[in-house]
Amino acid sequence: MRAWLFTIMHNLHINAVIKARRTPSSGNADDVAESHRGAIPPLQGDRLLIRDLERALERLTLDQKAVVLLVGVEGFSYAETASVLDVPVGTVMSRLARGRSRLRELMEGIDQDSKESGS
Repeated sequence: MRAWLFTIMHNLHINAVIKARRTPSSGNADDVAESHRGAIPPLQGDRLLIRDLERALERLTLDQKAVVLLVGVEGFSYAETASVLDVPVGTVMSRLARGRSRLRELMEGIDQDSKESGS
């Protein structure tokens, strides 16, 4: 699971870099390039996000967790997931929707809890 989480974080980083390149910056391009040369962004936030995601995944029901991991991590199709779990495709879709929704709620709650406790 850790490798999957790192892959997600890597992809988020790549998306942010691409978005930053497409967004016009204010000021002289040479000044901006010079100020970013050799800069390494901090990784603590990424590590905390991964930790929070692991905790949130642990709080899902086993059914939801299995579907979320098979579809989200392993890249299984709904039909393949249904076959592995021996359930109808509609059940996979329902569990996935509920699992993703619950995961989103948990991540938002974890983010708010960590901000409140840090203040």
